[in-house]
Amino acid sequence: MCGIVGYIGSKEAYPIIINGLKRLEYRGYDSTGVVLYKEGDLALCKTKGKVADLEAISSKLAESKSTIGIGHTRWATHGEPNDVNSHPHLSNSGELAIIHNGIIENYDAIKTQLVNNGFVFHSDTDTEVLINLIEYVKQQEGVKLGKAVQIALKQVIGAYAIAVFDVKKPNEIVVAKLGSPLAIGIGEDEYFIASDATPFIEFTNNALYLEDGEMAIIRQGRELRVRNINDDIKIENPNISTLNISLDQIEKSGYDHFMLKEIHEQPDVVRDTLRGRLLVNEGVIKMSSIDDHLNKFIGAKRILIIACGTSWHAGLVGEYLIEDLARIPVEVEYASEFRYRNPIITKDDIVIPISQSGETADTLAAIKLAKEMGAFVYGICNVVGSSIARETHSGAYTHAGPEIGVASTKAFTTQLTVLALLAAKIAVSKGSISTTEFHQFINQLDAIPNKIAQVMESESKAKEIAKEYADATNFLYLGRGYNFPVALEGALKLKEISYIHAEGYPAAEMKHGPIALIDENMPVVVIAPKRGHYEKIVSNVMEIKARKGKIIAIVSKGDTEIVNLADHYIEIPDSAEPLTPMITTIPLQFLSYYIAVIRGCNVDQPRNLAKSVTVE
Repeated sequence: MCGIVGYIGSKEAYPIIINGLKRLEYRGYDSTGVVLYKEGDLALCKTKGKVADLEAISSKLAESKSTIGIGHTRWATHGEPNDVNSHPHLSNSGELAIIHNGIIENYDAIKTQLVNNGFVFHSDTDTEVLINLIEYVKQQEGVKLGKAVQIALKQVIGAYAIAVFDVKKPNEIVVAKLGSPLAIGIGEDEYFIASDATPFIEFTNNALYLEDGEMAIIRQGRELRVRNINDDIKIENPNISTLNISLDQIEKSGYDHFMLKEIHEQPDVVRDTLRGRLLVNEGVIKMSSIDDHLNKFIGAKRILIIACGTSWHAGLVGEYLIEDLARIPVEVEYASEFRYRNPIITKDDIVIPISQSGETADTLAAIKLAKEMGAFVYGICNVVGSSIARETHSGAYTHAGPEIGVASTKAFTTQLTVLALLAAKIAVSKGSISTTEFHQFINQLDAIPNKIAQVMESESKAKEIAKEYADATNFLYLGRGYNFPVALEGALKLKEISYIHAEGYPAAEMKHGPIALIDENMPVVVIAPKRGHYEKIVSNVMEIKARKGKIIAIVSKGDTEIVNLADHYIEIPDSAEPLTPMITTIPLQFLSYYIAVIRGCNVDQPRNLAKSVTVE
């Protein structure tokens, strides 16, 4: 979950590292630090807080002309966020420095061994244990840094993306990866190291993504060398990817927050996700990732969707879509539970992992388990070249573009877009819907980007409603059918960025407990498009009204019945019921955003959270 950055080349390292850390701050912002090679020594500066706090105290480093260095922005695991536990960490001799994203599970046993051999520890982190293990191996074995890292990592249990530097070898950085992302940007006689490609996109569009169990020795002015950690085999001709990210995609472009920018990007990114796949004039959905394995989908006895957080909510909508259209049984699992509960998986199952980052640790572990048990794995993720994209048998990218705000918005709607394409394509291929029904569906799907654009007009109304409820301590979100998962997602968005307690429920379940909470102080958000179970949800609204609950309703344009009952309402354009979640979620994103802004919360960097959950 932490962000790591490194540079070795001819440019000044400090500004590259600092700017890189700012771009990776979505991965963690409890503390931060940087270390540079300077005149035969290591110049280290680190602090609790954000990259801006580091900049404020690192003026001497900023004056350095050093051309090699590493930096880190932290999401705390072992040890509370403070100056001492901040990365980078130095070895006991002060000669080795490390930055680390991941968790070393057997750090305590290693620490005991090192203490018995005279090592002293100053922090509570597993990372300080790892750098001293590397130093111990280097001393005992009499080997160079690269070999010491390799030997040490064979003793480690856990996950890591690391960059290690030795003051005695000022032209070299050693990196390694297992279970946490690590990209190497390849420039002209220079190299960049980062958790993802955003820190170096203005310098190079060539990147090498290390595979699990690989390490690389990066030397100034020389070609990097990649090796397998366990068997020490050199990796010949490693795959270098061409990046397709522009600088403006990772900037705010005049918006106050990345989250607001990303909400507004949804008409375009949904259009991008459909482009080249949904060919309305030809009456087809063209997805080679499904076409190449169509018999597997048609013959599937069951589909398992595995995900976490917002992606899990998208999976729930996917369950409704696939069962409704394609008539294949679907189960939606939390990846964190799936991997530990001895699940029953067969070769006739299809497993669909969903992840924005493509690096979610629990989801990756579930993928490996499913593959071991013979299932076909079809991944849905946003980040090109990510671990999930490489681990799955086939899959589809969502084309949402970089999502910097920690609270996911456009990733959710593009995930729903891919799931709608997948469900409709399987359905028409196996004959569970007619050709006429298929054409009606894809015409409705083709109209969704324009309908999302229409919902953007609800922003000012959501802002006004937010002013009235920004001081609320609890919220209840209700939906039925396809919009029950949207209720869950709306509640999650509010919790994540405003710190208001909120719960999502199927509207009919209100009578089985949550109705006890309703009084004149309880705002209830009701998702009630005039599709599906409209009459039932009208009854639920009346039950809330009878108990003096405050009703905020999301309704179809032209609705009068619920509008007359609600305290506030936001209208959305009409759409086919299976596609309404892509529209109804937009006003809820705006509502959460403006409540958080009014409360003075850090919208893009909510407390205790990070964008990519790469540790358990």
